[in-house]
Amino acid sequence: MVYTFTVFSEEVEDFGAIIKIDSEATFLDLHKTILKACKYSDDQMTSFYTCSDNWEKEHEVTLEDMGDDGYDEKYVMAETHLDELLEEENQKVAYIFDPMAERMLFLELSKVEYSKDLDKPEIVKVKGSAPQQMLDFDDLMTKAPAIGNAADMGLGEDFFGDEGFNEDELDLEGMEFSDGDPYAN
Repeated sequence: MVYTFTVFSEEVEDFGAIIKIDSEATFLDLHKTILKACKYSDDQMTSFYTCSDNWEKEHEVTLEDMGDDGYDEKYVMAETHLDELLEEENQKVAYIFDPMAERMLFLELSKVEYSKDLDKPEIVKVKGSAPQQMLDFDDLMTKAPAIGNAADMGLGEDFFGDEGFNEDELDLEGMEFSDGDPYAN
């Protein structure tokens, strides 16, 4: 089977790409094709996420084996074939290309050709310029939420759990402080 992916960005509206790739190719093959189409360097720790119809992340496919936390099945790009996680038209995939700011490209499996095979991936079309691969610090601060600024991150005043705090429930007598504790009275 041959998969045709439509690639787009929310960051750069006039950017788009169409990639054809064999369904038995690996996510690493798709990763390398995206890097080539976007003219990105291959020096970042990227990931793919299969997504629901609403772009909610489901399965992560990492560039490197990140170890086993015992919870989810792990997928590594070089070992995971596209057809293991993708099989139907309109399936959605997020490609995290800037892990520090969690910037991504969006891929949609726009066409599945069942009776065809493809020896190597093809970049069918690229329109516009892809988003800059890595933001410098100043760009990061203007495009990404300020680190440590809860209001900018949408966390609000109640993020740390002060809503519903009842001072009468605090049991100071039950707390023991040692002589070396700088907060002891």
